[in-house]
Amino acid sequence: MNNQALLLKTLLLSTSQRNIYKHCKDKKKRTKIMWGMIGFTFLYLMIMAYSILMCIGYGSAGSIQAVPALCALTVSALAFLFTLFKTNGYLFNFKEYDMLMSLPFRTETVAASKFMYMYISSLPWYISISFAMMIGYGIYAHPSFLTYPLWVILSFFLPVIPMLVSAFIGFLIAKVSSGFRHTKMIQTVLIMIFVIFCFCLRFILEDIFRNNRIETVLEDTMEMTANAVKVYFPAGWFVNAVTKPDLISALLLIALSAVLFAIVFRIVGKSYRKINSAMKSHAASKKFTMSAQKKRDVLNSVAFKEYRTMIGSTNYMVNGAMGEILAVILGVLTLFIGFDRIVDLVTNKAPFDHAVLQPAIPFIVYFLTGMFATTACSPSLEGRNYWIIDSLPIRKKQVYQGKMLFNMYLTVPVMVFTTLCMCISARVPLINTILYLI
Repeated sequence: MNNQALLLKTLLLSTSQRNIYKHCKDKKKRTKIMWGMIGFTFLYLMIMAYSILMCIGYGSAGSIQAVPALCALTVSALAFLFTLFKTNGYLFNFKEYDMLMSLPFRTETVAASKFMYMYISSLPWYISISFAMMIGYGIYAHPSFLTYPLWVILSFFLPVIPMLVSAFIGFLIAKVSSGFRHTKMIQTVLIMIFVIFCFCLRFILEDIFRNNRIETVLEDTMEMTANAVKVYFPAGWFVNAVTKPDLISALLLIALSAVLFAIVFRIVGKSYRKINSAMKSHAASKKFTMSAQKKRDVLNSVAFKEYRTMIGSTNYMVNGAMGEILAVILGVLTLFIGFDRIVDLVTNKAPFDHAVLQPAIPFIVYFLTGMFATTACSPSLEGRNYWIIDSLPIRKKQVYQGKMLFNMYLTVPVMVFTTLCMCISARVPLINTILYLI
C-alpha cells in the first residue's frame, strides 16, 4: 500500500468507534459507544432537517437559486473554523507523535495522513449539510439529472481548500507559538472569540425577528452571498458546476484541491518535526537562576494547582473563564455606551423607569460569572491523577476548600469590577453600590 494510505487506514481502524465496539468485551464501554453513535446520528439528522427547512424558506421566497452558493459558503466556513480549532491536537502535539515519527516514513507523509484523518473525521458534518441542501434545491429548482452526481462528488471536495488554508494558518500559528511556554493560548483565544460571536448572534437574530426585518435580511444575505462567490472562486466553481452544469468548473475545483494539498504539506513537512518537538518539550531559559520555592498554605497550594490545570486545558479555560470574560466586556461596554442605552437595546425601548433595574445589577453580573462554576468539574478533572491528591497528608475537606478558593479568586475580582462599572454608569447611590458589592 501507499505509505500515506497505510497510515490513514491504521489511524482510522485504531480510533473507529465501530471497530472498538466490534472487538471490545467491556459492556460498559460498548454501551457508551452505542449511545455515542445514536447521539451523533441524531445530531446529523437535526442538521439535515435544519438545512432542508432553510431551503424550503428560500424556495417559498422565490430565492432558491441562492442555495448552491449558500451551501458552498456554509460548508467552506465551517470547514475553515473546525480545522482552525482542531489543528492543535490533530496535526500538532498529538499523542502518538513519538510512535509515528519513529516509523520509516517521511515527515510530510505523516502530516498529510494526519490531515486526511482530520478530514474524514469531520466529513459527516459537511456531507449532512451539503446533501440536505441538494435535496431542498432539487425540490424547488428541478435541475437536470447531471446536477445530482456533480453535487455529490464536489461535496467531498468543497471542504478541502478551506481546510488546507486553515491548516496552513494553524501551522504558522504553531510555528510562532512553539517557542512560547503556553502553546495553547492562541487556540484558546480563537475559540473564545468564536464563542463570543455565537453569544452575540442570539441578540442579532432576536432583533431581526422582533422588528420584522426577515425579508430585508434575506435580500442582504443573497447580495452578500453573490459577492462572496465572486471573491472566493472555489464556491463560484461549485455553483457553476451544479447549476449549468459545467464540467470544467468541477475539474478546476478538484485540481486546485489536489495541487494545494501537495504544496501545503511539502511546506509543512520541512518544519513538522521541529514544531512538534518544541511543543512537547521546551528548553530551559539561559537566564534561569536558582531561587527559593514559594511557600503557600495548603488551601492556596490547591488553588494554585487548579489555576495551573485551567491554563493547561483549552476546554477548561473556555468553559471556566468564558463567563468572566463576558462580564468584563459588559462592564466596559456599560461605561462607554451607558446603562440606559444597553437596557433600551435589550428591552427594545420599553417604556419604564430604568432605575427599577438597579437592584438587579448583582443578579445580572452573576448571570455571567455564575454560568460555570469551576467547583462543578474540578474533582473529575483530576482524572487518573486523583490518587496523588488522595495520598497527600491533607483532608479532603481542605482539597475542596482549595478548589472553592480558586473559584473565588477567579470570579470575585470580576464581579467587583463589573458591578462597579454598572453602578457608576447607572448612577447608583454609594450605599446601594456597597450593598450590591456585598
